[in-house]
Amino acid sequence: MAAGNERSFLENVNLMYDRAVATMDLPPGLGEQIKTCNNVYQVRFPIGFRNGFRVFTGWRAVHSEHRLPAKGGIRYAPHANQAEVEALAALMSYKCALVDVPFGGSKGALCINPKEYDERELERITRRFAEELTKKGYVSPSLNVPAPDMGTGPREMAWIADTYRRLRPDDINAIACVTGKPVTQGGIAGRLEATGRGVQYGLREFFRNPDDLKRSGLEGHLAGKRIVVQGLGNVGYHAAKFLHEEDDVRIVAIVERDGALLNDEGLDIEAVYQHLRETGGLKGCSAGKHVVEGRSILESECDVLIPAAMENQITAENAGRIRARVVAEAANGPVTYKGDEILRRNGIFVIPDLYLNAGGVTVSYFEWIKNLQHIRLGRIENRLEAMRGEHIIQLIEEMTGTSAPPHLKARITHGADEVDLVRSGLDDTMRRAYNEIRNVYLSRKEVADLRTAAFVVAIGKIARTLLEMGT
Repeated sequence: MAAGNERSFLENVNLMYDRAVATMDLPPGLGEQIKTCNNVYQVRFPIGFRNGFRVFTGWRAVHSEHRLPAKGGIRYAPHANQAEVEALAALMSYKCALVDVPFGGSKGALCINPKEYDERELERITRRFAEELTKKGYVSPSLNVPAPDMGTGPREMAWIADTYRRLRPDDINAIACVTGKPVTQGGIAGRLEATGRGVQYGLREFFRNPDDLKRSGLEGHLAGKRIVVQGLGNVGYHAAKFLHEEDDVRIVAIVERDGALLNDEGLDIEAVYQHLRETGGLKGCSAGKHVVEGRSILESECDVLIPAAMENQITAENAGRIRARVVAEAANGPVTYKGDEILRRNGIFVIPDLYLNAGGVTVSYFEWIKNLQHIRLGRIENRLEAMRGEHIIQLIEEMTGTSAPPHLKARITHGADEVDLVRSGLDDTMRRAYNEIRNVYLSRKEVADLRTAAFVVAIGKIARTLLEMGT
């Protein structure tokens, strides 16, 4: 059990799972089978540098193989441990099932602070870790496909892909062994920002449902809403950027490790992000007022609170003081089981991580498909769509005797390229998943909230797969 009265991340995930299963009619033992982590591989390997040797410890957990390959990120963090990896792998299983991505759930981690090493050292460490995982089948386009997570990004994925390709030169699909790669190395346009974009699309879908808005105590549109974001990493930055620039929300506070930055008129997200990259913190940024006790800002009054940093941020200790009307979980597991119960009791509407964090794996799926097809999305049909648009414009102009406005002509004659298709697919996925969750929530009295509904949907799909397989 975790420190104090709170449970560990893994225990919290399992408790939320159990709460959902209690509302379902599953065959005896099937619920326990779905919950159980299939296997965990721990590896220790030495690397010689800086006039000595350092032994690194890493893990790769496979929660479920009801679909293959298993899918999930690799994080680099000094606090990484096996239980955390198992919890994240479980969430990946449920997340993929929820949004109809045909992957099992997996997750990996290396216990390391990447800031302590230069690029050359990180490359050596990453390649060695990739070798160890590949030897045991934990990196493979058909068995297990990693992706970026906390502390890793496209650079690390390129190193892993190249390492796998060297070890398996006869695998024609080698490039599909990881996702989240640079676009120039087989990646896909839109993957870097996909999780943040998914948060935006998820919030948009929530605001399209007046009944849900009423339950949360909100009304109107997304535009103008006051939002607090915790964590300006990849997910938090892109979610805040898109919501601010495209939906006209006000990001009134950003919470980071060294405190929080406040501006009730709305923060300039780009200015804050650049300052954070240059200095490593928010202190000294002229875009807003800096407050040292950043965690307390989670409790400030706002329309939407977006925890986009770490797990276990809203707990039994502070959940009773949360004054947001909606908590939109952009991170994995930011609200504990006890914290979740308190939020629900206080009438705070939670959009769960199981759904809202699924943008990354959805676009990873598109990248994996692209790699297996060995062709860029949109390459064949782009010009055909553009020509059809030109013909439509020509027909309208000839029939009406007038010229179409240039901005409309440009939109209609634009053939969908890769990023257009990625965004369209992600938007459709988030819309469908939200309404599937919502239907369960509204139709079953024993399902008390969207989180439980999301688990019910995901577990039901995994159970159906296993039963149809005869397992």
